[in-house]
Amino acid sequence: MADDLAGLLVVSIEQAVAAPYLTNRLAEAGARVIKIEREEGDFARQYDHLVHGESAYFVWLNRGKESICLDLRTDGDKQILETMLEEADVFVQNLAPGAIDRLGFATQRLRKQYPKLITVTISGYGESGPYSNRKAYDLLVQAESGLCAITGNTAGSARVGVSVCDIACGMTAYEAVLQALIGRACCQAGRHISVSLFHALADWMNVPYLQSAYGGKSPMRNGLNHPTIAPYGAFTTSDGKQVLLSIQNEREWVKFCEGVLVSPDLVSDPRFNSNSNRVKNRDALSAIIEDVFAHHSRDALSDLLSKTGIASGQVSTIDDLIHHPQTRYIEVDTPTGPVRLLAPGALINGEIPQYGPVPALGQHSQALREEFRKI
Repeated sequence: MADDLAGLLVVSIEQAVAAPYLTNRLAEAGARVIKIEREEGDFARQYDHLVHGESAYFVWLNRGKESICLDLRTDGDKQILETMLEEADVFVQNLAPGAIDRLGFATQRLRKQYPKLITVTISGYGESGPYSNRKAYDLLVQAESGLCAITGNTAGSARVGVSVCDIACGMTAYEAVLQALIGRACCQAGRHISVSLFHALADWMNVPYLQSAYGGKSPMRNGLNHPTIAPYGAFTTSDGKQVLLSIQNEREWVKFCEGVLVSPDLVSDPRFNSNSNRVKNRDALSAIIEDVFAHHSRDALSDLLSKTGIASGQVSTIDDLIHHPQTRYIEVDTPTGPVRLLAPGALINGEIPQYGPVPALGQHSQALREEFRKI
C-alpha cells in the first residue's frame, strides 16, 4: 500500500459503488479509512455471492478499510461518530437525500464546527435543483444522462457493461478530494465537495453534446463503429472472432491500403480519399475490408496490423482478458480467503503496490468503539 496519504483519517458512511470507489482510492494511497455500516451492512455486500461467498463489487471496492457497525439513531453511536469527526480529515457520505441532516450531521454544522474538515456528499443529481431529492442508481443515470442514446446499435440502446456512472462519480470525487487536500495544505481550511452521478457523467458527455448543440449532429448508436471516423470499428475474421482497428489520419490510411488490404489504388479512390468521404461511404468500405479480413485469423490479422503500424485491438471475451499477456493482478485477503483481482491502472515506481484486506462486516467495531468512545 502506498503511504502518500498516511496520517490522514477518512470517515465514510457509504454504500453501493460511487462513495466506496472514492474511499478505496484514498485507502490505497495510505489514508486510514473507517467505513461505517448499518447492522445489516453495506447493501453491496449482497449484490452477489460469486467470489467464494463474497460480493464481487464489495471485494473490488473495500480493500484496506476498517468496518464498524453503528446505529446512528442512538445517542451513543452518534457520539462515537462525532468523536471520529473531531479527528477526521475527510468525511464522506452518500445516504439518501436529507438523511445525514436528519441524523444531526448536516454539512453546514460540520463545516462550522470543524473548519479543517473536508466534507463530501455523493448523490444522484446534486444537492440543488428540481431532481435533488431523487434517489438514483447507475443504470437510471445512464439513461437520464443521455448515455444510452449513444450506446448500443441500430437495434436499440444498451447499458454500458460496467457501472460507469458510479465509477465516473467516484473518480471525480477522488480528484476533488485530492485537490482539496492540496488546498488545505496551503490555506489550512477544508471545504465541502458535492459530486453527483448525473453531473459526473454529464461531463463525460461533452463531445456528443458539443457535436449536437453546435454542429447540429444528432447522436447515433454505432455499436462497435466510431461515429465520426472510418475505418474505425470491428470486423470479423476467418475464425469468427473480431478485430477492431482504427485509422486516425491519411498517413495511416495509406499504410492500411498498401500493407493490409494490398489495394494501393484505394488511397486515391474518391469515395475514400478523406475521412469525411470514408464516413459517407462506410458501408462500401466495410465490405472491402470484410472481404480481405475473411482470409485471416484474428491472431494473424492482429500481427499484420501491428507490423504495418495500424492501431488495433482484439474484441476480447472475459476469458481473453484473464489470459491477456498485458493483464496485471493483485491479491487481497477477504473474510473467506484470498482473492486475485485485476490490478489498478497505476504503477508506483514501476511496482504494483500491496493492498489491505477486505473487512468483514463490523470486523473492527469493538476496537473502534474503544478508540473513539469519550471517557
